[in-house]
Amino acid sequence: MSRIAIIGATGHVGTQLLAEALRRGHTVTGIARNAAPLEGREGVSARSVDLFDANALAGAMEDHDAVFSSARFAGVPASAIVGPVREAGVPRLMVVGGAGSLFVAPGVRVIDTPEFPPQYKEEAAAGAAFLDALRAEKELDWTFVSPSAEFVDGKRTQHFRLGRDELLVDGSGRSWITFQDFAIAFLDEFEKPAHIRQRFTVGY
Repeated sequence: MSRIAIIGATGHVGTQLLAEALRRGHTVTGIARNAAPLEGREGVSARSVDLFDANALAGAMEDHDAVFSSARFAGVPASAIVGPVREAGVPRLMVVGGAGSLFVAPGVRVIDTPEFPPQYKEEAAAGAAFLDALRAEKELDWTFVSPSAEFVDGKRTQHFRLGRDELLVDGSGRSWITFQDFAIAFLDEFEKPAHIRQRFTVGY
């Protein structure tokens, strides 16, 4: 089994990634600004780290097989994550992406559509910039995993579809995925890599 460091392990998505990793027998270092809620959990080492303390972050990630990042993009540039991952010598970086940079038509991203909620534009734009930075990355084996437009708490159904750069929509016209099923697809990719230095998306 592998040793995985999860940045943002106490958040909505990070919590599910941690649970899915443990379910599969991996050991996890949970990294968060305040990782106290993870202390005492079997299979988990809790590390409270400021993401802007590059040395501390690199130290927390040393001797791991992979880093999963579920940190918010606004205010946390790619360099704040990628640099410490490189410094720690971890070869694999998987990032919880956003849907804003997915395409709904040739040359038209979700974030570019008139109906895109303005309150989410800063985060979506920062996510697109993070993806652009990864695409220029030559050392790490990275993967950027975009959820569908609606990313919600729900059931672990184990039934979903994968796509590449286009927004996935179900038969009723809804684009959505639960945190729980997203975590399954994320760990599947980690265990059997199929999208090295690529982005892919998950939806119903």
